[in-house]
Amino acid sequence: MKFPLLLAGAAAVAAPAIPDAPVNSAPAISAPSSAPVAPPTVRLPGFAAALAQQSEAAMPSLWRVIPEETAWKALAKAVGVRRQQARWDYARSLIGRGRGPEAWGVLEVMQQDDPDLMMVDVFRLARGAALTLMARPAEGFAELSGEGLVNNAEACAWRVLTLAQTGFADQAMTHVHCALPSINARKASDRRRFVVGMARAAVETGKPDLALRWLAQLPDRDSTANLYRGRANLALGQGAEARLRFARVEQSGTMAERMDAQLSQIEAKVANGSLKPVGALKELEKLRYVWRGDHIEERALQLSYRLSADIGDLRGALGAGATLFRFYEPGRQGPDFLTGLQAQLAAALDPASKLPLDQAAGLYWDYRDLAPSGAAGDFLVNQLAERLQIAGLYGRAADLLEHQLFVRARDLAQGPLSARVASLHILAGRPDRALAALRKTAANVYPDDMVNARKRVEAVALSKIGKVEEAFAVLQDVPGAPVLRAEILWKQRDWAGLAIESEAQLPAAGRISDVDQAVVLRYAISLAMLGREDALAELRVRYGASFAGLSTAPVFDMLTAAVGSVDPAAVTRAMASIPSVSPAGDIAELIEAGPQAAKPAGA
Repeated sequence: MKFPLLLAGAAAVAAPAIPDAPVNSAPAISAPSSAPVAPPTVRLPGFAAALAQQSEAAMPSLWRVIPEETAWKALAKAVGVRRQQARWDYARSLIGRGRGPEAWGVLEVMQQDDPDLMMVDVFRLARGAALTLMARPAEGFAELSGEGLVNNAEACAWRVLTLAQTGFADQAMTHVHCALPSINARKASDRRRFVVGMARAAVETGKPDLALRWLAQLPDRDSTANLYRGRANLALGQGAEARLRFARVEQSGTMAERMDAQLSQIEAKVANGSLKPVGALKELEKLRYVWRGDHIEERALQLSYRLSADIGDLRGALGAGATLFRFYEPGRQGPDFLTGLQAQLAAALDPASKLPLDQAAGLYWDYRDLAPSGAAGDFLVNQLAERLQIAGLYGRAADLLEHQLFVRARDLAQGPLSARVASLHILAGRPDRALAALRKTAANVYPDDMVNARKRVEAVALSKIGKVEEAFAVLQDVPGAPVLRAEILWKQRDWAGLAIESEAQLPAAGRISDVDQAVVLRYAISLAMLGREDALAELRVRYGASFAGLSTAPVFDMLTAAVGSVDPAAVTRAMASIPSVSPAGDIAELIEAGPQAAKPAGA
């Protein structure tokens, strides 16, 4: 049906649909503006007060149905504030006919012409009823829960319906006593949706006898009533009666009712042991393949989660549990649902688990939103990242901790974590991502030791992409910078620069450690490559006695001999014979890791 001149004089275009949202969702926040906010346009004021003074909202007269032709004639003739009354009569009639979307459109135009209507209880009641008929029960419940509607029997009836539709059966039952006068005042044909809602709530709260008494008011061939009769029969242990009711639903019910009946039979077979968990999980998977997104899938997921957990199927339990957590109300799943789900995830990541490391990492990545908050969640991530690092899966470890860095960590906690993430990226051969991680977390204020740790890693990453001068600039004022510069120059094979840096780090003659030996031998190699025979001779005199008897003595003798006797092959052997310990400590692992950018020409 079209709306030609019905809304003439008001907004002629129906209001845009409001998207579904949870009741407790936060409203969008707009940026502050210096411009004054214009008051709402009031085209037809005065009807809000008139409506508030009309008789109390109660059945059976509230949703009085009027002929379409009569409604259109009244709308065409009405002028001024009388148009609002004509619209109100038509909106109530549409609700009485079960045409929620059309009623919502009329009510929206009324509210646009007189915003004060939103303060009138009966108007909010009509909006709630229209939203419920539009299958938007969460928004409908919000409209029906105003202070003036708490004890209103008609509002209670619609609240029962919205709560039953959204799976809050316990809460729905608390409103039944208030709703019964309004439901009983209806004609039998108008009572059906409310009786079905109460029966569903009764079945789902363990009151099947009560559900059957209510459903006795409905025809024996009513498919929806038969669905809940069958579920009530199952709860009472009447298997044969339930099978017949479900078979009748299969014959004449809607697709949703047929799926509900199939699921109810699976639940019954699992309960009496005639269907084993593995077979039940296969049946549930088939059902969810063709039906998703409402209370039927929620029940299927609840059963899948329980069965998977019972047989030790971690992946199946996490898959079903995560879907429940992400798309349904976690509070409806029981008080221990989330902690149990997190325990399943922790069991999968436990090093004692038989799950291969790569699969454990994949499970965490797929279900990381389930991880506990705080220290417990951090422990899970760090433990898994440590295992990945030990296994040499640096890229996987870096990706894991990078999510931790940008999603979970805040402020000061990002300091050490960013340095670790950057280090793992370097080990994985991704210095560009290491730099990105450090720069994205640079705005925080860190203590000096943390700043210096980040700068060391940043310098290594810069050297990896060939920006050695920038790396050395970063290292200014960093404690131990000369040692790190020497390490970078050694990796770059910059013999001239290495000779300068190493000369300042030469140890005192006498007994020298493995690290001291490495410093001296690297210095000797740089001198040999530069052909500085005089400096090599001085080095031989200074450290000859120190190297005597050490395993590196032959290498020292060869390097400090006459330059002409040193060939490239000998230098290569000498480099391989230097003690593996590095003067740069742990940071040397980063410098040695991954591909190295070529040294710029002329350097």
